Amino acid sequence: MPDKGTNKKLTHVEGGEVPSVGTRSFVPTGESKGKAKSLRLFAMLSFIVAIGFEIGAILLLKKIPVNTVGLIVLIVADLIFAVIGSLLWKKSNRLDPASEKEKVKFFIQNQLGAILSVIAFLPLVILIFTNKNMNGKQKGIAGSIAVIALLIAGITGVDFNPPSQEKYAEQTAQVESLNNGVNHVFWTKSGRSYHLYSDCSYINTDRTVEIFEGTVAQARELKNITDLCDRCEDRAAREKGLDANKRSP
Repeated sequence: MPDKGTNKKLTHVEGGEVPSVGTRSFVPTGESKGKAKSLRLFAMLSFIVAIGFEIGAILLLKKIPVNTVGLIVLIVADLIFAVIGSLLWKKSNRLDPASEKEKVKFFIQNQLGAILSVIAFLPLVILIFTNKNMNGKQKGIAGSIAVIALLIAGITGVDFNPPSQEKYAEQTAQVESLNNGVNHVFWTKSGRSYHLYSDCSYINTDRTVEIFEGTVAQARELKNITDLCDRCEDRAAREKGLDANKRSP
């Protein structure tokens, strides 16, 4: 059945790569590369500030008596900027993903947020628990907060589903094969899948106010959506008469 359209607000996302039928490689647009570069710059600045707060906290540990309140404030400030840095870095990777073929670069680029977050906290945690100027209670309070901050920052920095050029190419080829060679999908703000049809029942609910349309890469760049709707995939396959085992390229 053809797409009957939707009565929801439909917003077209500007930009995106030019679709190509049967593509096996992904190259981000100049605009995406530019945005990624800016985000990485701000991310690194955030990490530098975070490490700066860590250094300030380490210097505070050398003063007698140790100002526990001041130390906690610096730890919290460290956490805030480390988290901001990680989120910006992961966003930049969705705009300009690395290739899985370069394994070392792929790992470092996608997990750099976690690596820098550990650097921003682990030395401080060690120095707190080994500090001779603090009593047991101070170490317990400040150390516990520092450990929790380390865990939060580290987990935020980890990308459990890292983007890659190969994944983008594979997902784009899948959509094009089901969508008459066109790289065009729909998604919502809170959705977890992109769709081939604007009238899909999954995105035409009472809770849906606005539906976005653009490319596969844009769905991931903007909302980190990585999966094709099963209902749309089945519908497209039926319309094309494709075997269930031959849907994905």
